[in-house]
Amino acid sequence: MTKQPNKKLDLIDAVQEAADQPLDQSTLSGLVGYNCRRAYINILPLFEKRMAKYQLRPVDFSVLSLLKANPNINQKRLSDAVNVSPPNLAILLDRLQERGLLLRQRSPLDRRSQTLALTPAGLSMCTRAEKTASELEADATSALTDDERAQLIRLLQKIYMQ
Repeated sequence: MTKQPNKKLDLIDAVQEAADQPLDQSTLSGLVGYNCRRAYINILPLFEKRMAKYQLRPVDFSVLSLLKANPNINQKRLSDAVNVSPPNLAILLDRLQERGLLLRQRSPLDRRSQTLALTPAGLSMCTRAEKTASELEADATSALTDDERAQLIRLLQKIYMQ
């Protein structure tokens, strides 16, 4: 008489065998988006921790940095650059303005639009935050050489600047 297989024991053996094997991530590892996301997941906590002293989220930092480099741009150009809808950008700008970091002024060329510029306090904070961002990026990418880091940036820009 042959013994009937015990399905519960077979399942236990299969689960134990699976637990002992490394995960096959070959499909995911071959995807650019997956790898970008995994890298971002490692960098974001560093950013949040180090930018906490400035009370800046990534989008806030991007806005300040763009305004530092491009004073007196209008909200439409800024909205396009940070890929934030105009209504959401208006809320973000309200918060930064309340903190005394930026000024909104009517455009002398088109009174319907506003131009944006950093206040002296905004410029000072942005300068310090950009230094912090450079340091945290160096730490986050310490496994790369300077050339590899520059190449990674070029390749990522090639994707999103199409």
